[in-house]
Amino acid sequence: MLIQLSMRHIRVLARAAAVIALVAGAPLAAGTATASADAAFIPRLVNSSTIPSNGDLNPYGVAFVPDGFPSGGMLDAGDVLASNFNSSLNIQGTGTTITQLTPTGTIAPPGTATAFFASPLPGLSTALGVLRGGFVLVGNVPTTDGTAKTIGQGALQVIDRYGKVVQTWTDHALLDGPWDLTVDDHGRWARVFVSNVLNGTVARFDVAVAATGLTVLKKTLVAAGYTHVPNAAAVVLGPTGLAYDANADILYVASTADNAIYAVSHASRLSNSDGAGRIVFADAHLRGPLALRFAPNGHLLTTNGDAVNADPQYPSEIVEFTKSGRFVREYNVDQNQGGAFGIDVARDGDEFNYAVIDDNTNSLAVYRLPTDGEE
Repeated sequence: MLIQLSMRHIRVLARAAAVIALVAGAPLAAGTATASADAAFIPRLVNSSTIPSNGDLNPYGVAFVPDGFPSGGMLDAGDVLASNFNSSLNIQGTGTTITQLTPTGTIAPPGTATAFFASPLPGLSTALGVLRGGFVLVGNVPTTDGTAKTIGQGALQVIDRYGKVVQTWTDHALLDGPWDLTVDDHGRWARVFVSNVLNGTVARFDVAVAATGLTVLKKTLVAAGYTHVPNAAAVVLGPTGLAYDANADILYVASTADNAIYAVSHASRLSNSDGAGRIVFADAHLRGPLALRFAPNGHLLTTNGDAVNADPQYPSEIVEFTKSGRFVREYNVDQNQGGAFGIDVARDGDEFNYAVIDDNTNSLAVYRLPTDGEE
């Protein structure tokens, strides 16, 4: 199903998030219904901690488990996953957990978030996605001291629905700091686009999906030339969020350090890189764009990480804009800078369909926004 980002619901998101955050630690059931639910004005909203028992902090990636995901494992369709970049010592590039939230279940106070996966590789990044075939993908960008001086190349892990690693992909050129990803999922096969923060590129992995794992049929460099630089606060800046328009065969790239959104044409058919693509959005509303997703109305949504063009009056924003580069609307998810990071949209989600990370508060907000015809 589709969400519609209506004006009145966007206005109430920040107010509702603030209210729910105050009671996030209370023993409430996220799916509790009331007699007046059908006439509700505010959207359904769950705000839950992403901190598991090992104390990992700084959630980056977020991903819905899609409809059609196989049953019988640890995950169910509609669950939401979040990847942690920091350890309990708050050292960047040392977190090892993916936490799991069932939005219709119990809200997790800090330290009680369910750990779906404990990674042997530290520094889990925004590169988090779930395939309908039953696998979770996660990238990592490790450090030993939280600085760019010790940053490592990283890898992409393939995890089954029981939380076990079945494959680990490495590639010196095509997986050089996997920072974010998006999937074009066709069930038995998929395209996985990965942005690389250490060399300023984007790669495409064409894969076959079987019960036992994924087979990489082809891997291709599809875009290059994005600015990638060390950063004291964020460790490193480079290309981050990706969103793929299958109908137009265009891959959109949020380049944080360039403070711009690029469009790469013929993304599924490219056999080599033709540069960074064309700039489609470089509005003053951008402040170091990170994650990137399509809204069902065809607009793009990106998170401002405030590493570039920061303005304390406009912190931690989600920005909506058209594919032609027209600014539509924005709202902030945190009163301080640097909170907005991962976002995801479930177009077929029946219960909840919009998820946002606030890595200042180590929390995950999951919304039910109205679809066409809903009030």
